[in-house]
Amino acid sequence: MTTSLPVNFKHASDIHPDIDVPLVRDAIHPERALWSASQLHRLTSLVAAELATPLLDIVRFDAEQRWWKRLALTMGVELWLLSWAPGQGTEPHDHGGASGAFTMTVGELSEEYLHPGGTVRKAERRAGDTVGFGPDRAHQLRNDKPWPAASVHAYSPPLRPVREYRTLADFAGTSASGVSAR
Repeated sequence: MTTSLPVNFKHASDIHPDIDVPLVRDAIHPERALWSASQLHRLTSLVAAELATPLLDIVRFDAEQRWWKRLALTMGVELWLLSWAPGQGTEPHDHGGASGAFTMTVGELSEEYLHPGGTVRKAERRAGDTVGFGPDRAHQLRNDKPWPAASVHAYSPPLRPVREYRTLADFAGTSASGVSAR
């Protein structure tokens, strides 16, 4: 016989101490098990706009490697702060079936992205821009500017490993196989 113990959602979250304020505690909805792309969009926009100063105190720029720090984790969402020194970027990847969003807080990133059956598209993401996306999307981000960039990212469900691809054209959807990496 299998039984499950009730989870006390009030304590089922982990928040970075520098942003552990009522606004964030309310915004991460620890009771929500799965977030939509539009909910993630609102979350990253809110955190980036309302916590701009604390985020600048947390962020670090490392010319040798990309830097990231988890800001919050619940059973339904993970929230990250990432920095991008000039020339840094990601490999083409998806988010392992998770929906996501990111908001640019500082600088600019070039994004190439693809939905299954579509063509690779390109966009410039500038400070204040927010992008939300469902699980059927792969992308690649890069800082092509001579100045640093930073962004707030959220994913649901949390803790899904990303799948990397040789090129975006290799992405065929969330059932595609790839190399797992964070």
